[in-house]
Amino acid sequence: MTKQVVIVGGGVIGLLTAFNLAAEVEQVVLCDRGALGQESSWAGGGIVSPLYPWRYSAAVTALAHWSQDFYPQLGERLFASAGVDPEVHTTGLYWLDLDDEAQALEWAKCEGRPLSAVDISAAYDAVPVLGGGFQRAIYMAGVANVRNPRLVKSLKAALLALPNVSIREHCEITGFSREGERITGVETDSGPIPADRVVLTAGAWSGDLLRPLGLELPVEPVKGQMILYKCAEDFLPSMVLAKGRYAIPRRDGHILVGSTLEHAGYDKTPTEDALESLKASAVELLPALANATPVAHWAGLRPGSPEGIPYIGEVPGCAGLWLNCGHYRNGLVLAPASCQLFADLLLGRAPIIDPAPYAPAGRLAAL
Repeated sequence: MTKQVVIVGGGVIGLLTAFNLAAEVEQVVLCDRGALGQESSWAGGGIVSPLYPWRYSAAVTALAHWSQDFYPQLGERLFASAGVDPEVHTTGLYWLDLDDEAQALEWAKCEGRPLSAVDISAAYDAVPVLGGGFQRAIYMAGVANVRNPRLVKSLKAALLALPNVSIREHCEITGFSREGERITGVETDSGPIPADRVVLTAGAWSGDLLRPLGLELPVEPVKGQMILYKCAEDFLPSMVLAKGRYAIPRRDGHILVGSTLEHAGYDKTPTEDALESLKASAVELLPALANATPVAHWAGLRPGSPEGIPYIGEVPGCAGLWLNCGHYRNGLVLAPASCQLFADLLLGRAPIIDPAPYAPAGRLAAL
């Protein structure tokens, strides 16, 4: 049995990795340089679907489908064990005036997903607050959103209840301990932590952590900005998406509108230009928001990766070092499947899906 696993990065991927491994290994140590879940996991919208699922590779689709089907029971399990409801809220999703509607419908037919064209009048009947002028709509029933800050709280509470899990917040990783080709732990600003396995789940910062080992991981920060409104609980009955922007209803009437896509390094400063752009999108989707003032505006950093395909598996030439990172725009969507697949691989079990597309081997470059 693996004795001690150290997980570097306490976002949803790191938290759920720890949760999945806790019953299978003697000790799990979860480290984050800040507070748990305060980066991309906190900042995202939490739609349990890629924004345009038909535009992704089969590798992303396989993870997304498994996760979408699993999320309701994950939410129930966490609520039961931790007492914090992550609010997996099933609303369905309308896509409006798509250029590639025919491709979307063909994808849904091939994949067996409940996506279909609907008469635009039916969309307006279902979402009376929807802005005027839209001509076409497709709808997928069963699409949920998860309230990601509460998912973080729920996972943290569940982990704190486990006697063999140690959480170290504000713990900066400064390097890796090595014995020959094997990684045997991490060096931190408060001393070394030994490990049989080290798992890198550090989102946009994962590439920086690997670089001292002479490896180039093509994961980079991609900034996204969001705004939040507070409306009546029944204001928006379904998620809506047009021109790359979306509105997401929470159960309590909060409405998230996002998001931008910016290559700005590690700068997380919200900008006035983005605020005005997001407000304009909000009003185009939901004109009733024209006289409303956003109650919050923030930015986060996605872990951008080629084609959005995450890295899941052991690092070649660095025995004991594993990756579960690089989920780009779909970390919340892909988390359940990614973390289950990761646990299968680390523990030597039959994997839930073919792991080959996510393997780090052949996808990392030497510096």
